Amino acid sequence: MLNLSNVKVDIQGSRILNGITLSVGAGELVCLVGRNGAGKTTTFRSIMGYRKIKSGEITFDGLDLTAMQTWQIAQSGIGFSPEESEVYADLTVAENIELSTWTRPKGRPAEQRIEEAYQVFPKLRQYLARGGAELSGGERKMVSIARALTLDPQLLLLDEPFEGLSPAIIPVIAEGVASIRAMGKGVLMAESNVHHIPDYVDRIYVLERGELMFSGTLTEAHRDRDVMRVIAGEVEAAS
Repeated sequence: MLNLSNVKVDIQGSRILNGITLSVGAGELVCLVGRNGAGKTTTFRSIMGYRKIKSGEITFDGLDLTAMQTWQIAQSGIGFSPEESEVYADLTVAENIELSTWTRPKGRPAEQRIEEAYQVFPKLRQYLARGGAELSGGERKMVSIARALTLDPQLLLLDEPFEGLSPAIIPVIAEGVASIRAMGKGVLMAESNVHHIPDYVDRIYVLERGELMFSGTLTEAHRDRDVMRVIAGEVEAAS
């Protein structure tokens, strides 16, 4: 569904992404792995149109995303849950999750989309009337992903979904991601901690200093000592 081909991005005269090529198919979980500052969030923001690329191609189901506005990209079928997992403090959990059905009214009935989100994170049913300002970090993360789901996307971008969460909530989020993948939706997930990558991941890309240094399975990455050392931050990647 999603294809990036030789994507280059400059920010304030500095090259941040230098020739990124990756793909995500329907029903695939693909992880973009890299240390903080490697360019993961810039990749996501470029896909969503927040950042304009210098050169290369970004396509989704044959659509040229670089020619589209962010709202058009979202309505084409891409949901985005940012690392910050911000929610609307003056809205309840139920209202936060329903919000995307208001912005993309076409497609499946809103009730079906909302029910699907609660099936992914059933714990949220306990907090329907709770205000956004009263949520813990893990609860905000679930609401953020559920809200992206009610957009009815074919592809989800999850930026650091496990970042800053307690060990108790990480398996809940991981189980939710597995459920989303089982629905046939593609998932592109950014992750800085290789130990948080689910073992059911289909493919990983390792990003370092704006360039891809590895593409393959998680098992293959674990066998590559140089890749694992870079991910762990033990050494500086070669220039």
